[in-house]
Amino acid sequence: MAISSQVSAIPVSPENVKPEITRRSANFHPSIWGDRFLTCPSDFTSTNAHVDQQFQGLKEEVRKMLVAAADEPSKQLNLIDAIQRLGVFYHFENEIDAALQLIYDTYHAHTNQDNDDLHTVALWFRLLRQQGHHVSCDAFNKFKDSEGKFKESLINNVQGMLNLYEATHLRKHGEDILDEALVFTTAHLESLVSHNPHLSNALAREVMYSLKQPIRKGLPRLKARHYISVYQEDDSHNGTLLKFAKLDFNVLQKVHQKELSDIARWWKDLDFVTKLPFARDRVVECYFWILGIYFEPQYFLARRIITKVIAMTSIIDDIHDVYGTPEELVLFIDAIERWDINAMDQLPEYMRVCYQALIDVYNEIENILAKEGNSYRLHYAKIAMKRQVRAYFAEAKWFHEEYIPTMEEYMCVALVSSGYPLLATTSFVGMGELATKEAFDWISGEPKILRAASTMARLLNDIVSHKFEQKRGHAASAVECYMKQYGGSEEEIAAELGKQVCDAWKDINEECLSPTAVPMPLLTRVLNLARVSDVVYKDGDGYTDGRLKDFVTSLFIDAVPT
Repeated sequence: MAISSQVSAIPVSPENVKPEITRRSANFHPSIWGDRFLTCPSDFTSTNAHVDQQFQGLKEEVRKMLVAAADEPSKQLNLIDAIQRLGVFYHFENEIDAALQLIYDTYHAHTNQDNDDLHTVALWFRLLRQQGHHVSCDAFNKFKDSEGKFKESLINNVQGMLNLYEATHLRKHGEDILDEALVFTTAHLESLVSHNPHLSNALAREVMYSLKQPIRKGLPRLKARHYISVYQEDDSHNGTLLKFAKLDFNVLQKVHQKELSDIARWWKDLDFVTKLPFARDRVVECYFWILGIYFEPQYFLARRIITKVIAMTSIIDDIHDVYGTPEELVLFIDAIERWDINAMDQLPEYMRVCYQALIDVYNEIENILAKEGNSYRLHYAKIAMKRQVRAYFAEAKWFHEEYIPTMEEYMCVALVSSGYPLLATTSFVGMGELATKEAFDWISGEPKILRAASTMARLLNDIVSHKFEQKRGHAASAVECYMKQYGGSEEEIAAELGKQVCDAWKDINEECLSPTAVPMPLLTRVLNLARVSDVVYKDGDGYTDGRLKDFVTSLFIDAVPT
C-alpha cells in the first residue's frame, strides 16, 4: 500500500487550461505472471471416467480405514491427523467429527490421566481443540518435574516435542502452561535441527517448516503440498492414503486452474494495466488469497464472487493511497455512497473506469443471488464495501493533512481498511443456505473473532511494511501512531504489536470452541482469513512485492509427482 514521493504532471482536461495536478507513484512492479494463467493446461477435462473411478475407490478405502480404527483411539488420532494434514479432510468431515466426538466422550479422561506418551496427549489435545471441544491443558502437567518445569527427558522425544509445539498454538488466554510449552519446545526444536546429526531429513524438514508456519496458522492447501512430500518419506506411511492425497491434490488443482483462468480473462478484458497503470496488477495473488479462505470445490461460486471483489478493492486502495487528489477522492466517496451508475458522470476518467467495473461486479453478484432467492445478501455486501471505502478515504485524509492519530483512533479505522470486515462478509455471500440472515447480522456486528482477524491483518502488515511505506509517503501506520503516543524504539514497538497479534490468535481460538456463535464452516472463513495474513505477511508484504511466487507455483502450476 505504498506511495512514492516521485511525481508526474498530468493535465486534468485537454479542453481547458488548468493547473497541472501533481500525482504520486508507488512504482509497483508489473505482474510477474503476465498472461501465464489466461489459458488452462491442455489436459484439463471436467470429467475423466478412469480417474474418477480410481478416485472414488481410494476415497472409499480411506473411509473404511477411518471407521475401522475406532477401536484404537491412538491409531485413529494419527490417521485423522494425516488425513487433515494431507488436505483431504473435506471428504470425511462427518466421519472425523463423529470419531473425535466419540474420543472426547469416551476416552478423554483416560488420555488425560493415564497416558504418558507426549506425542499422543499433544495430538489428542490439538485435534480435539481444532474440532471445537473443550479439553483442559492440565493434561500437560504430568510432563513437568517437581520444580514445575518441563522435564529435560522430553528433549530427545522430537516427535512428541513437535506435537506439543503444534498444540500450543491452540491456546486460549490464561493458559500459562501452554505459553511455557511454546517457549520450551521452540528453543529445543531449533537447537535439535541445528545440532542433531541423527535427525532424519524428513523429520528435520518437518520441524523447520512447523517452526516457520505451525499447523494452526498455515493454509490447508500449502500445508498439504508440503506434507505430502514429508509423509511419503515416513516408512510407516499409509500407501492408500498417500495415493489418494496425491490424486486429490492434482484433481483439485485442475479445478482451481480453470477458475483462475476465468478470473484472469475477466481481468485482462478490464485492461486496468493500460487504463490504471499506477495500480497493482495482482489478480493472481488475489485468487491465492481467496483460495486461502476456501479451497473446497463446492465453493467455486463464492471464490469467483469474492476474488473479483478483492481485486477491485485493491484498485480502490491504490487510488486512495497513490493517485487520487483530495478533491477527486471526495467525488469518489460521494459516488460510492450514492451507488448509482449516474454518479459516474462527476468522476475523472480514471475513476470512471474503476467505478464502472465495481458496479458491474456487484450487478453480477445481484443476478446470482436473485436466481438463488438470496437477494437480501447484496445489501450486506454493499454496506461492507461502502465502509471499506470510507476507511480508505479517512486514511487518505490523514495523509494529506499530515495527521498522526492516536492508536485508538487509528485502529478504529485501520481494522476496517484491513479489508477483513469486507472479505468476511462477502465470503458468506456465495456459501449457500448455510449463511442465513442471522449469520450476516452476526458478521456485520464486528464479532470478537472478526476483530481479532482484522487486528492481525492490520498489525502484521504494518510491522513488515511501515519502513517501506513511510519512505515513499503513506498515512501513518500503527508503528508511527504507537511511537507518537507511547514512545519506544521500532524494535520495541514491533514486539508490542506482535504481542497484540498473539492475543488476537488466542481470541480466535476461544471463539472457535463450542458452542459457537454461528456454524463452524462460517467461523472457519474468518479463521482462514487470519491464516492468510500470517502467510502473506510472514517476511514482508507478499501481496505487493511478489514473495508469493513459490506458493502460487506450487498450488496452480506444478502438479504433485505421482
